[in-house]
Formats: sequence, structure tokens, C-alpha cells
Amino acid sequence: DRKGDGSGWHLGKEGGHSVARILHTADQTGKNIMIGLMGAVRANPKITVLTRRTAVDLLTTQHHASLLEYKYQLVNECLGAYVYDETAGLVETILADFTVLATGGVGRIFLHTTNSRACIGSALAMAYRAGVRTMNLEYIQFHPTTLLHRAERRFLITEALRGEGARLVNAKGEQFMKRYDPRADLAPRDIVTRAILEEMLRTDEDCVYLDAANHVKNLREYFPNIYEKCKSVGIDITVQPIPVVPAAHYFCGGLLTDVHGRTSMDRLYAAGECACTGLHGANRMASTSLLECLLWGHSVGQDIGRRCAKNVAMGRRLADCIPDWVSPGQNRNEDPALISQDWTTIRNTMWNYVGINRSSSRLMRAFEDLRDLNKHLHDFYRETPLSKPIIDLFHGSQAAYLVTLAAMRNKKSLGCHYRVD
Repeated sequence: DRKGDGSGWHLGKEGGHSVARILHTADQTGKNIMIGLMGAVRANPKITVLTRRTAVDLLTTQHHASLLEYKYQLVNECLGAYVYDETAGLVETILADFTVLATGGVGRIFLHTTNSRACIGSALAMAYRAGVRTMNLEYIQFHPTTLLHRAERRFLITEALRGEGARLVNAKGEQFMKRYDPRADLAPRDIVTRAILEEMLRTDEDCVYLDAANHVKNLREYFPNIYEKCKSVGIDITVQPIPVVPAAHYFCGGLLTDVHGRTSMDRLYAAGECACTGLHGANRMASTSLLECLLWGHSVGQDIGRRCAKNVAMGRRLADCIPDWVSPGQNRNEDPALISQDWTTIRNTMWNYVGINRSSSRLMRAFEDLRDLNKHLHDFYRETPLSKPIIDLFHGSQAAYLVTLAAMRNKKSLGCHYRVD
């Protein structure tokens, strides 16, 4: 967006930033980037889009090649993936000279999240099983302000509102952030999140409120999406405060990558939230993730292009020794009630024990519960015909276990990993 007088970019200011530096498109920057990207993909005749597919496992030389000479290589290579076709109910063997994981974060393993249904840690689970190096898995960022309503997915109330002057208040209308940090409402997300949680406990309330009506001009112009969403649930943000609560929002860890998006496994790349590039450290600053996606996505494409020009294809001999998927079992039928209950266990465990405030006792309880669940699901996975719900549950349970294990091992509070002990 540009300034009203057309003199330059309208730059936003958000939590952790000292000056206004954030380019945006109203309050839907990410959505507009995706619209442009999807349009470019559809317009490119060289790109084939396969829909209703779910990745099952990465194909690697050491795990899947039938020729022994590849199993004894020191360097493990990614050769594509086994992919479940939801329409046909079959697993496809998709070979690729280069594979890019861009499956998003892990927010859906928590009870409350801003993330879409797809964000269950699929890349993390598949990479772990393939032996790919991961990093910073304990650093889960909780967004301090999401709209309090009954929807399964929390609607994010952008920090840009606070950057424009909106203030957090408790049920009595009192501004409280200065009690927790001198930067008040523009403190980093982890500080604001814990302050809100503390204020909710102190006042015995289900939420706090974001007062934009008395502090922000041109609300409908600069924040049309938030205005319409709040209006749809009976809140007029031009005259009423917005009830807000924290929710799991961003995964600062993931598959360790270099500046080109290369992982520790040859021919395998990662970009976006499933990657750990080092950019975010222990606590991402607001509005940096979109930049990271664009930069690393471009870098991955450029690097693969350079390698393709050097003719580094895997070769027909290697491709021919990768077997098709063999269904692990047909002994059980999928039970929706069991799957639903297992997800409830995972999400409640992660929210209550591996959430905003962590401790040794909470993490140990989560570790024991998730370890036992993963053992059970491993057997269930091997004895049941594949389906998308079963694949998602298996990936989600492994991702939750790995995040918990990382949080247990890190005894020091840093960034969005906060231990009360």
C-alpha cells in the first residue's frame, strides 16, 4: 500500500521493531502474495499441479534403493517421495532429481492455533525418519492476539494494529503492558504473550481486549479484513474493543538449511516455515516470515536451476532400483473415533504441557504420554490401510513428540522457549 497522498510506501510498525519498515497490502499481505504466486503457477505450462495428494515418506538411497552399492554410500540422497493419491486410494512413487519440502509449520498439534489444517509437521516427521538434520524444534512462537470465538482456527489480529496505536487492556479497561515491559504494547511477541496470560490469570478472565477504537485512525481503510471478520461475529472495532487470547502461531525451528535452502541430505531442499534458516533465531520478529519465504523460495529455485544445468540427474540405473510402495497391512479398518480422540490427546497435551510456559514436570508428562501414543500409532500404522487421516495423525504425533523432546533437552529460557523452572 502507498500513503494516501501517493508520496511513498505506507510502512507498518509492529512488535519488536523500532521504526516503521513493513511493506503490506492492507491487512492481507500473505493472502495477496499467495494469489499472485498461484496465478503464476497456473499460467506456466511447464508446471504440473497434482491435487488431493499427501506425502507419505521421502525416498532415499540408503533406505529404499535395492542395489547394495547405493546403501553403502556415505552420502544419503533424496530421490523423491511416496505420495498418497486421495482420489484413487493408492500410493504413488514419484521420483525427482530434486525435492523441495514446503509444508508449513506445526501449529495444528496445539489446541489453539492460527494455522491451517495442513500445518501438522509433515515435513518434520518425514525428515526425521529419513535422518535429515533438524534444529530449534522447541521454539514455537505463540501469537499474543487472536480473536476469542468458537471457531476451530483462531483468527489472527495483526500486530500492525498495535503498531498504529491500539492498546491492550484488561476487563476493567486498564492498560497493563507497561507493568511487564518498558516497550509496552510493542514488546516482542513472547513477552506480550506471557503478559496476556499472566493478566488473564491475575484477573480471572477468559481474555484481554485490544482497544483500537480509541487509538487508531482509518480502521476500515487499513484493516478491512479484521473489520469484516470482527463484524461477522458481532464486534464493531470502530467502537468496541476486540477480545483476544494467545494461540500457537509460528515454528521457528525445522529442517536445518543453508542460504540456498539445501538440507543435510543431498537433493533435498526446504523452504518456508518447515525450514530452519537461522533468520529467526529463538524468536521471530513480526512480518519477517513472508520475506523469508520469498527470499529462500527464490534461492532454492535458483540453486536447483544451476544444478540442473550441470546435468546432475540421478540416472536411470538408480531410478530403476527404487521399489513401489508396499502396503504395510490390511488387518484393521480406520476408526474415526480413535483418530479424533488421538488428535484430542495430542493437542491438549501440547497446549497444556508444551505451551507458553513450560516446566520439567509438564514436559516429562508430555514426553511419556506422546512416547506411548507414538508406539501405539506405529503398530496401528503398520496394520491399517493408508488414508489421509491416518497419515496426518502419524505425522502429527511424531512432530509433537520431537518438539517435546527438544523442549525437554533445552533447560534455558530463551526467546519463545520459556521455562518457569
